[in-house]
Amino acid sequence: MTDSALLQSLDQRMGKAILALKEDLAAVRTGRASSTLLDRVMVNAYGSDTPLNQVATVNVPEPRMISIQPWDKKLIKAIEKGILESDLGLNPSNDGVVIRVPLPELNEERRKELVKQVQKTGEQAKVALRNVRREIMDQFKKMEKNKEISQDDLRQMEKVVQERTDHRVKEVDEIVAHKEADVMRV
Repeated sequence: MTDSALLQSLDQRMGKAILALKEDLAAVRTGRASSTLLDRVMVNAYGSDTPLNQVATVNVPEPRMISIQPWDKKLIKAIEKGILESDLGLNPSNDGVVIRVPLPELNEERRKELVKQVQKTGEQAKVALRNVRREIMDQFKKMEKNKEISQDDLRQMEKVVQERTDHRVKEVDEIVAHKEADVMRV
């Protein structure tokens, strides 16, 4: 692999780690209803686990309410079970046609728990970034050992990789801080 191919791989893999962080944080409840809150809910539909948004329409008619309109009425119980089994702490109810999921007001204690969860998720993203950095650096060191690049090139690449890693870690910190503020907002 060439220097530029390794750096491109670094950018792509770190970008995926940032995207995964954003997806993970989208599932953290902030007290306001959002259809993305249920993105990770799996429903046992027709014998296999299927994402909720592939078997129903998810809407947010009110700030504290999510409504789910199953495309097949037979799936209402399976959808309710999927929501109850998720770790979101939500209690769905249905009228035979539509499932309503009220979002309870978050108390101070629950907000602090969610902030800890957000921080833990952010730390996991940083670990993923550091793992990518380590793997790329190992490849550069192998290239230097095989005389494909010089020691000066290796030092230069170490500097570039560290700068890009620092930039992505700062991005993670900003995303986490924004989500924490969102969670703590009453």
